[in-house]
Amino acid sequence: MKQEDGHAYSRRFILLLVTVVTFLNPFTGSAINLALPAIGAEFSADAAMLAWISSAYLLSSVIFLLPAGRLGDTRGRVTVFLVGVVVYTAGSVLTIFTPSLDLLLVFRFLQGAGGALIYANSVALITHLYPPGERGSAIGLNVTAVYAGLSLGPFLGGALTQYFGWRSIFIATALLAVPALFYAGKFPAFLNERQHGDFDFPGMVLSSALILCLFLGLASATTPTGAALLVAALLLGIAAFRVERRQPCPLLPVSLIAKNRVFAASNGAALINYSATYAVGFLLSLYLQYIRGYEPVAAGTLLLVQPIIQVFVAPVSGRLADRIQPGLVASVGMGISAVALFGFALLGESAPISLILALLVLLGVGVGLFSSPNTTAIMGSVTKREYGCASAMTAMMRSFGMMLSMGAVLVVFAVVMGSTTVTPVIFPEFLLSMQLLFLAFAVLSVLGVFLSLGRNKGR
Repeated sequence: MKQEDGHAYSRRFILLLVTVVTFLNPFTGSAINLALPAIGAEFSADAAMLAWISSAYLLSSVIFLLPAGRLGDTRGRVTVFLVGVVVYTAGSVLTIFTPSLDLLLVFRFLQGAGGALIYANSVALITHLYPPGERGSAIGLNVTAVYAGLSLGPFLGGALTQYFGWRSIFIATALLAVPALFYAGKFPAFLNERQHGDFDFPGMVLSSALILCLFLGLASATTPTGAALLVAALLLGIAAFRVERRQPCPLLPVSLIAKNRVFAASNGAALINYSATYAVGFLLSLYLQYIRGYEPVAAGTLLLVQPIIQVFVAPVSGRLADRIQPGLVASVGMGISAVALFGFALLGESAPISLILALLVLLGVGVGLFSSPNTTAIMGSVTKREYGCASAMTAMMRSFGMMLSMGAVLVVFAVVMGSTTVTPVIFPEFLLSMQLLFLAFAVLSVLGVFLSLGRNKGR
């Protein structure tokens, strides 16, 4: 009996450690959105460059996620996870002392690499730690940490920026990350087991080049260079697919995607969900501060609403996923998100704050219902040997979706606003850009509902 209690305690403690580290990424991401006007003022950055501050992290995450997942399988998930904490902390510390916008982007890229090592393996660690009957609740708690980071990020980010300057956000991040390293010995040895197989270097090179060309092409889509990069991304995608089909230990699980309908559709649904919802915080932060004249703390307080709702909904949806079909719960969530996004597309210069609050609540419910069940569906569709790959793929779809979301922002900003610093003169153009983006995100979510509903039709 004592052994069982000790084992349960050990599991809870490991879950707590992983959850605390998981908290850091969304906290930094949502906090930095509130600091963007202050960063823009310090470095005289235009709207597109402000978007790059968020995008540099996401671009790095997407590039390194699949290699990080494969490294977790072959070198040990705990080892790779802890190396990620070190790299992430180093990026935070360097950002504190950055003297220029260019170096800020470099250090954000470094943070993204560390974040990839962490998040490619966090869900795999939890999945390996808990049996199927308890896994949904454990994953739900991990997802709750993401939403807790999103919840505290806007308010604390706004407060830190307003009273101590935007660099204080990264001081807080570094202080939160360091203690996790002191408990590295608490991870049991079985979580660091190594799977046999070679590392897929051709797959890593091709996928990295593909992601770079795709994002840089989107960021400059209105230029001939952008068009050439997008064509290059398409050709690299074809080449990567052909190479990965012949690899004995592929980085991109082509055969798993082709043969496992639930895995493929669930990852596709995750990609759509994050593509449609990630830029909401970025856009509303700028809207509230530029158009409505809110101070960072006030804007951050208002933006607390959505992630707080998600914090309460995610554990409930995780428990639902243990009892009923996870895909159905996730589909309902995405449908609710689509309704909220259509509402955001109607916001004008003087929209009632009560309407914005109601839409944030609705979006919080939708995203909260989607994420935990969808992750449970993905991890439940693969074998134990594929946990690392599935975990990395899940994290990649999340970050890839976020990257595409910010890529869409860069494209629309470039077309509608150009490379102009955000001033009252171009507020109408900013408002139009925001409305077009929310409308596109809403339509995308509707398409995602149909994909999500079809995941269980003939596996």
